[in-house]
Amino acid sequence: MTSGTNSRIYLDYQATTPVDAKVLEAMQPYWAEKFGNPHSRLHGFGWEAEAAVEGARQQVAASIKAAKSEEIVFTSGATESNNLAIKGVAEYFKSEKNHIITLASEHSCVLAACAYLEKQGFKVTYVPVQKNGLVALEDIESALTDQTVLVSVMAVNNETGVILPIEKIGALCRSRGVYFHTDAAQALGRISLDVEKMNIDLLSLSGHKIYGPKGIGALYVRRKPRVRLTPQISGGGQEGGMRSGTLPTPLCVGLGEASALAESMREQEETRLLALRQQMWEALSQNLDSIHLNGDINQRIAGNLNIRIENVPNEMLFSKLKSVAISSGSACSSESGSPSHVLKALGLTDDQIRASVRICLGRLTTSAEIEKAAEKIILAAKDIRK
Repeated sequence: MTSGTNSRIYLDYQATTPVDAKVLEAMQPYWAEKFGNPHSRLHGFGWEAEAAVEGARQQVAASIKAAKSEEIVFTSGATESNNLAIKGVAEYFKSEKNHIITLASEHSCVLAACAYLEKQGFKVTYVPVQKNGLVALEDIESALTDQTVLVSVMAVNNETGVILPIEKIGALCRSRGVYFHTDAAQALGRISLDVEKMNIDLLSLSGHKIYGPKGIGALYVRRKPRVRLTPQISGGGQEGGMRSGTLPTPLCVGLGEASALAESMREQEETRLLALRQQMWEALSQNLDSIHLNGDINQRIAGNLNIRIENVPNEMLFSKLKSVAISSGSACSSESGSPSHVLKALGLTDDQIRASVRICLGRLTTSAEIEKAAEKIILAAKDIRK
């Protein structure tokens, strides 16, 4: 299996990933052969499905070092998880506290959830980030008030690949009695996650970012000290009453297997992707002048290069790279056509943002693909500059 078909090269692994063959194999029996409803407690078909779901729950919990598998709530993906975490906590404590802190560079679904809560009367502080995409801990600390109920900071930025200091933020929040939520959709399998060590109270995951299926995700909800939240979906009270709806057994199994694989391969993949990233960066920077890296060079995941090539509008570059899949940023925001709010938060101008592209390497990326893709990008950029 390769990442390219019909000479196409896929370098957009932060947008989505192909389902791993081992994940597909684990899911297969639960589509038709073992099709029971995991919530049917009166016969073997249901017990069989329930056992599979609980096994997957244990795999997800182990991948982030959660104390109990019961702390994992299955959802439809990270967007739902983020909404459940942010709106759920805010609404539960609305009579006591009304302040939320997040970053200006967060994923659009986090910003949208916060904007919704502002309309409901909550106060939200959008802490700025530095030019390298990192946040100063003192900026978060100075934003805290006695009305702050939640701080939401992503573990890895979905556009720049920058790794945020979530362990330090978690320690700060715990010392102040404030819940800490992190969107870790881009983090599992790329950095080490330990919800106990990092004092994380709520953590969002997505299946399709870790070589699992689309349409499935999870929210870690700490039991000790216990996190309280208001459910966002009314129904039969599944998932401990936090997320109603019949669970899709095959997708849950896929997420569990993908989580286990991602964590088991993490260190090996990091080493391999760092070498490939360096190969790409050297090829581009040695053959193109006025090329710059967006975001911190050291505090970033191994498979990400977010770069800007001056005087090369990204839309023109994409039009010349039909066989190479790269992007301008978040897939969720690509239809809007507006400049990236993440890069704007880093202080880039609109022109600089429009000259920026995100190159994301993954499990199937090869050195030969990097060489070929770099060559195509260089030729296209030089042609545009002419």
